Amino acid sequence: MLDSILERAAHAIEGADALLVGAGAGMGVDSGLPDFRGNEGFWKAYPPFRGRKFQEMSNPYWFHSDPTLAWGFFGHRLSLYRETSPHAGFKILRRWGERLPLGYFVFTSNVDGQFQRADFPEDRILECHGSLHFLQCSESCSTTIWTAEDVRLDVDPATIRTRSPLPKCPRCQTVARPNVLMFGDYDWLPFRSEEQQSRYDWWLHQVQGKQIVAIELGAGLAIPTVRIECETQGQLLIRINPREPETPEGGISVPLRALEALTRIEQILRRSKQPGD
Repeated sequence: MLDSILERAAHAIEGADALLVGAGAGMGVDSGLPDFRGNEGFWKAYPPFRGRKFQEMSNPYWFHSDPTLAWGFFGHRLSLYRETSPHAGFKILRRWGERLPLGYFVFTSNVDGQFQRADFPEDRILECHGSLHFLQCSESCSTTIWTAEDVRLDVDPATIRTRSPLPKCPRCQTVARPNVLMFGDYDWLPFRSEEQQSRYDWWLHQVQGKQIVAIELGAGLAIPTVRIECETQGQLLIRINPREPETPEGGISVPLRALEALTRIEQILRRSKQPGD
């Protein structure tokens, strides 16, 4: 049964004009990134926060009330994302997209920058919730967004508090924060993501009326932004998700983790190629 599902997925990719890659948190699990879905996953990654929810900690409130804790949490994640190498599935996706007549675009709710680390072009990525690799002022003194490349924080793993000087806004010298859309966040500056959105909208205009296959990986129901986008924009949806793989009618539901599913589909595509192709 699963083999036939994967065969259908391979056939759909082979016949596509363009590929829309939708990625949620589950995409990074095979690279070794923590799975924050559900309280147990969050507490396993951050034992000092047991009893709290991810939504409580990913909140701009802490940059005002306890910035050392806020930057301990986000600084630890920033270091983790920098140290993590994207799994082989990223390369498979890029190779598929580059082979198609109208190319591909990535729509992701992840803030980890893993697609950039996997050598996806910047102008082919929409990070709808921002990126931890960019900063803004926590007091919104301006609309400036700047890179976090110089931020290096020493985080105490026992308390998840930073022992380093906190990043500062270059304009007003108050504490900076990540340019990430957090929970209960009314101060997020969306301008970088809006530029990405404009490029994405132009690509959608270019591929209008063509066979767009949306391949969605690790996007859950708790925050369904990526799922909705892939259901809306793809003529055919391939949903890869070990926990919540169900699709609307006509979709292809693959109940596997990202790397295994991509690897197995790639094997089918390679077998289908005839000598001399």
